[in-house]
Amino acid sequence: MSKVPSNPEIEQLAAAIGAEVYMDVARWHLYLRDAHLHTLLAEKLAPQVMAGKVDETAVTQVLQEIPVKLGGGRKELPLSDLLPMQSLLNLLDVLEDFSRQWA
Repeated sequence: MSKVPSNPEIEQLAAAIGAEVYMDVARWHLYLRDAHLHTLLAEKLAPQVMAGKVDETAVTQVLQEIPVKLGGGRKELPLSDLLPMQSLLNLLDVLEDFSRQWA
């Protein structure tokens, strides 16, 4: 049975995600902390990280389930559609680092 992450652990993970992971909008890098998506993403990914099961397919599935509103809510896209490959790799690196740290 995997342990449940504490609030400080989720906050640490959220801070790392917010600093390293960005959306690409018209070639502008909008970091997830600035878009206020880092904590939500950390909460959703923490169980995988705690279980030591960081896997690109599972992470991408979580990203697909997070809607991002654009144009004042006129359009909505999954977060997975807004992350370039480098940002996804950054996210996987952060998650793997935390997975080793929390093991």
